[in-house]
Amino acid sequence: MPARPEAHATVQVDTERVRVTEWRFAPGAETGWHRHAFDYVVVPITNGTLLLETLTGNLTAELKLGHSYARQAGVEHNVINAGDDESAFIEVEIKP
Repeated sequence: MPARPEAHATVQVDTERVRVTEWRFAPGAETGWHRHAFDYVVVPITNGTLLLETLTGNLTAELKLGHSYARQAGVEHNVINAGDDESAFIEVEIKP
């Protein structure tokens, strides 16, 4: 299986309390496996379909423009754009 392209991350804000990153995914692009060190909020800026590879199996998640969601620290996964168009979201990590 050929390597997937990498998702593009742009850190917009990084302070002692918060990190804000814009993530852009070409079709088929991935973040690579990672574990979240902080609680975080995702704010979709496009619609799209994500494939989430997790330690317990794969999941599909729908991004809906403007419909935010939150997760706790410790989440471990690889995020892949499973759609035919670019997908993007803003990730807000909340530091202790």
